[in-house]
Amino acid sequence: MAENKTRRTDASVKAYLSAIEDDGRRKDCVELAELMTRITNTPPKMWGSSIIGFDTYHYKYESGREGDACVAGFSPRKGDISVYLTANGANQENLLARLGRHKMGKACLYIRKLSDVDIGVLAQLITESVAEVKRRYP
Repeated sequence: MAENKTRRTDASVKAYLSAIEDDGRRKDCVELAELMTRITNTPPKMWGSSIIGFDTYHYKYESGREGDACVAGFSPRKGDISVYLTANGANQENLLARLGRHKMGKACLYIRKLSDVDIGVLAQLITESVAEVKRRYP
């Protein structure tokens, strides 16, 4: 079975964030990293070349595929900041309705800038996602 491409690395999160050219995007990402650090009570680590992840868990699917992943994370992509959430949390739909301007994929929340969303609602989405990951993968 193929190994996961995205793994935790020893790259510097601080250096990665400092290299973000757009001042507003860099400030948003620093703020998001601080928020996720408070929620997970763990420092950020780089996962692959562009994901900032917090905490870790081991998963194993019925197919036999297994690996490690970050419990919470985000990536400052070219157009949006991608926030990785557990798909279909119990209260997720209600929270997304109150979040503000965003797009939602299966388990990825896309935000252009933090000022577009309610930070309290975003924090609750992340908190509930972290709790769901820990419930599913104790």
